[in-house]
Amino acid sequence: MSPSLQALGYLAAAVLFILGLKRLNSPATARAGNRLSSIGMLLAIAITLVDRAVISYTVIAAGLVVGGALGLWMARSVKMTSMPQMVALLNGFGGAASLLVGGAELLRSHRLGQTMAVDAGVTVQLAVLIGAVTLTGSLVAFAKLQELMSGRPITFGGQKLVSGLIFLGIVGLAVYQVITPVPLLWTFYTVVGLSMVLGVMLVIPIGGADMPVVISLLNSYSGIAASMTGFVIGNTGLIISGALVGSSGIILSQIMCKAMNRSLANVLFGAFGATSGAAGGARSAEGLTVRTISVEDAAMQLAYARLVIVVPGYGLAVAQAQQQVRELAELIEKRGGDVRYAIHPVAGRMPGHMNVLLAEANVPYDKLYDMDDINPEFERADVALVIGANDVVNPAARTDPSSPIYGMPILNADHAKSVIVMKRGMSAGFAGIENDLFYYPQTSMLFGDAKQSLSGLISEVKQV
Repeated sequence: MSPSLQALGYLAAAVLFILGLKRLNSPATARAGNRLSSIGMLLAIAITLVDRAVISYTVIAAGLVVGGALGLWMARSVKMTSMPQMVALLNGFGGAASLLVGGAELLRSHRLGQTMAVDAGVTVQLAVLIGAVTLTGSLVAFAKLQELMSGRPITFGGQKLVSGLIFLGIVGLAVYQVITPVPLLWTFYTVVGLSMVLGVMLVIPIGGADMPVVISLLNSYSGIAASMTGFVIGNTGLIISGALVGSSGIILSQIMCKAMNRSLANVLFGAFGATSGAAGGARSAEGLTVRTISVEDAAMQLAYARLVIVVPGYGLAVAQAQQQVRELAELIEKRGGDVRYAIHPVAGRMPGHMNVLLAEANVPYDKLYDMDDINPEFERADVALVIGANDVVNPAARTDPSSPIYGMPILNADHAKSVIVMKRGMSAGFAGIENDLFYYPQTSMLFGDAKQSLSGLISEVKQV
């Protein structure tokens, strides 16, 4: 294939990527957007396969078969509750691919005794650095989400200094490799090793409350690494697609940081939730009591409510209760009530977690409201039904300057006439602090598995 035709093909693929992203703005066009992006990727792969630089189609075919089989198995077997972990792993795989391609190019130059141009050397070093950081950082994020290690921030004295020294060491060795006519193997492997350590160091001090931002940021890293790899091997399609992923991930990370009223630097280096749990819990619970409610009484409130606002959280995903939520909402609406869903930008464990979960249950998208749109409605809501959510409805974010989440925009569930909180117990949320809402006079706690409790509510509402 001629270079001009190849460039036109990659341009067409890039256009399909951009149109696909645009259509992801709405659930009504999201499937079409996915199809357009998939067609664009298929076109990019096809153009790459007819490239003159391809040496062995046998190896490529084997990779397609193995990778496709693994992808199909993961897509069909991974539960929605484990989707954040899978996304973290996929980010890590992307980083590993960039690391391997960049490393292979450098090792090829070493084997042939060739001098690498400065621009090529810089992009190789960036691909290796960002790819390695993404790989190990994503593995740590996966381990935290999968509860293979503590979800709380892991810190030690001088941690930031150690991370800074490691980064300076990587930069120094990378510059040495770029200016050295023939790169040395020991410097390359040292850079890879230090970059992997840096990836671990960057993620271990980040707590579970910030995992949505971390996943988004690591996704951005994987895109940037892929774009650098595209420069290394001269692949226009990889450069464009990587840049799209990298830029969109950064934008999403900034949006979520704004939703938490925190800077990206604070998320990365603030060790949020490391020591606040005990103090927050003691202050909130002192001299206060929790009021419980039965399924029958809760059903009575919901059956006669004119406006019910559902606040879904990670507990809903754990219980796999999205179908029951939709069924309960339909029963309330048949009785003349209005049911809306309040979606906080960082609810769940990854960006858009609650939207995807509710879409899986065929909840109409026009029933889902962003935080800014739904907050004014809580004051006229008869019932706010909080299902497995915690930090995103904690009034301490508005009222307690000593709280670690003070200043974080929250859903105003405490403004509703009545609040029913569905939880297994009184455990703290990702931020590791007690929730003041649980002790408010209009709040009632409905303890138990969300799926079973919702099934009970459905049965009782039918009998009202």
